[in-house]
Amino acid sequence: MDLTPLVDWFDFGTKPLVIAGPCSAESEEQVLATAKELEKNNQVSVFRAGAWKPRTRPYAFEGHGEPALKWLALVKKETRFLVTTEVANAEHTELALKNGIDILWIGARTTVSPFAVQEIADVLKGVDIPVLIKNPINADLALWLGALERLHGAGIKKLGAIHRGFSTAEKSKWRNNPMWSIPIELKRRLPNLPIICDPSHITGNRNLVGEVCQKSMDIGMDGLMVETHLTPDQAWSDASQQVTPDMLKNIISSLHLRTQDGGTADFEVRLSGLRRQIDAIDKEILESLKMRMEIVKEIGIEKKNNNITPLQLSRMDSLMKERVQLGKSYGLKEKYIEELYNLIHTESVKVQTQIMNDFENDV
Repeated sequence: MDLTPLVDWFDFGTKPLVIAGPCSAESEEQVLATAKELEKNNQVSVFRAGAWKPRTRPYAFEGHGEPALKWLALVKKETRFLVTTEVANAEHTELALKNGIDILWIGARTTVSPFAVQEIADVLKGVDIPVLIKNPINADLALWLGALERLHGAGIKKLGAIHRGFSTAEKSKWRNNPMWSIPIELKRRLPNLPIICDPSHITGNRNLVGEVCQKSMDIGMDGLMVETHLTPDQAWSDASQQVTPDMLKNIISSLHLRTQDGGTADFEVRLSGLRRQIDAIDKEILESLKMRMEIVKEIGIEKKNNNITPLQLSRMDSLMKERVQLGKSYGLKEKYIEELYNLIHTESVKVQTQIMNDFENDV
């Protein structure tokens, strides 16, 4: 995918790119006052506010719409900020362009709908504007990629992704589980794609925002979108996850930024040696997995000859408990071992099932 590097979008000046502002544009006064307070923080480059707010249930505040775009236009006029807002359909997109919004973002609820994304892409054909796409609410990398591809197909080269976590039934401290492996895989597939972290929606809790900001920097994300409100507890939407401008300044100034390269010669030598050790161990792991799979196939043949099902839950449970205990004795995390052996066992069942199917087709 041919993409314009983030540094060539605008003269942002600082790294990481920081986008900040209230969840919702509540009034002209609120928007301008927040922007002018944030302007004191040189680390913030883009002002955000929601003109439309997709809500789970009706009768909640769903944004002021076009009037809020005019407030953002005032921010652009009276401060140094670029401005950005969320668009969810063709009409939103047309109005945002009409009112001079600098950057658009597509929200998680829209990313899940290819029809809605295509509608937006059709409006943006021939328009040179940056577009950020939030991950879908469910953990589906293909949907995220598909939305990016639709915008790219419309000629948008200034494309970026926003990682805002994924909705799950699992209880945890997160509002939306970060599932860091998914944005990491997206970056692996599209190395030139800028990825911005939205710690506000991941945490749902302003006290955890700093922790997630640091984590996102540790894995090499390009920026942050942090919901910031003058009086967060009085916010009309998502009050608990918004920080004050002072809190944002403290969070950003306390970040420890790391680089992907640029170490000393001694560092590079040590790192190269350690990586060679990992390469050798990985080769042994893969050779062991190959040997294990050969044994799995032999077990599959024995099961076929004795009319035994490939999946045996009691064996799976017993194996998992044993492997978890063994892994813990080596200092490995229980969840890590469980995820690893779930993958191994699932593939083993698939292979043995195929052996059964091949046998039945031959009969």
